[in-house]
Amino acid sequence: MNLTIEAMGARGEGVAHRDGARVYVPYTLPGERVRADVHGDRARITEVIDAAPERVIPACAHFGKCGGCLLQHWSPSSYARWKRQLVVDALSRKGLSGIEIAPLVDAHGAGRRRVTLTVTNGRAGFSAHRSHTHVPVDTCPVLMPQLARAPEIAVALAGALQLKKPQRVHLMASDTGIDCDLAGIDDPDLDARVRIADVAEEFGLARVCASGEMLIERVRPILDVDGTAVTPPPGGFAQATAAGEAALAAIVMPALAQHPVVADLFCGWGAFGLRLAKASRVLAVDSDKAAIAALQTALRGAAGLKPLIARAHDLMRDPLTAPELKGITAAVFDPPRAGAARQAAELAGAEGVRTVVGVSCDADTFARDAGILVQGGFRLDRVVPVDQFQYTAHVEMVGVFSR
Repeated sequence: MNLTIEAMGARGEGVAHRDGARVYVPYTLPGERVRADVHGDRARITEVIDAAPERVIPACAHFGKCGGCLLQHWSPSSYARWKRQLVVDALSRKGLSGIEIAPLVDAHGAGRRRVTLTVTNGRAGFSAHRSHTHVPVDTCPVLMPQLARAPEIAVALAGALQLKKPQRVHLMASDTGIDCDLAGIDDPDLDARVRIADVAEEFGLARVCASGEMLIERVRPILDVDGTAVTPPPGGFAQATAAGEAALAAIVMPALAQHPVVADLFCGWGAFGLRLAKASRVLAVDSDKAAIAALQTALRGAAGLKPLIARAHDLMRDPLTAPELKGITAAVFDPPRAGAARQAAELAGAEGVRTVVGVSCDADTFARDAGILVQGGFRLDRVVPVDQFQYTAHVEMVGVFSR
């Protein structure tokens, strides 16, 4: 049937109406008339009848099949306005209006530095949009140049295992080479290890691990954090782009620079904490024991830092309480997508904490946590949306709170 796209939904799909009910149509733009196969509230575009003036030629030959990017067909200016509006709308739904919200910061930089590919029947690829259908890819233009051969590397590593089932391969570009982790593989046999070592040599890989166990390390994978060398745990979290990490840090650091003691909550391996320790004493806390161990190892080789205590502790189940935050005057928290409601409530109750910086990858949970802090006496001074997930509906944001 023919549909008119009325708006762009929060998940990057065009929104139309059929018999008064919403229908979501991926790969369309507001104002377009399209023909689509409709199944309930979902539709698959078959033809663009009237294209929007903002429609542009996608950068990738796999666009429309691969589900990784939904918005390569939208002009950069319209896309940026929409992505910023996601943050505005989320805050508004929580009654937080009249707040300074900066323009979207483009933090794509050189491209994504980490990727997870699935190898099926000897082809590496991603899933189709809202589907488990495997879409093979030979190249991915959103990846940084160092990962240009990522599909080829993933196929070679999966082939070395000689397994018949699909294999997920996580790759991250470090400053010293590509770090690889083979998901769901517990203990490859000796022959498989030899084949993996050959692949590592062929592609010049830094390290290959299997479910966190190191199989081979040709060179230690390192990420430089403002002069401190960190080796992240295998398959560990890192901001999607180096430019994204730098953009977030450029907002977090000045907001906390005048505080002598700072808490870095959900700290990971210290992307913020190591920078903060240049000027402040830091308490860094995260539930990921491997990430904390990586941070502690990095500290042993660091120079010119003030004391940083790194502690493994589950802040989601057991947040640091107001008494435990005594002596700390500022904090930054960067939780998983589920947010940090309980920790936000404790920060609000800690009278000595005067400045809080919240970093989030989910606008709705950020708005909820912001509401908790505001109800607890904080003022949300400004919010900066940061785009390191180009062409997707994912937006990072940083909020600066004070009281």
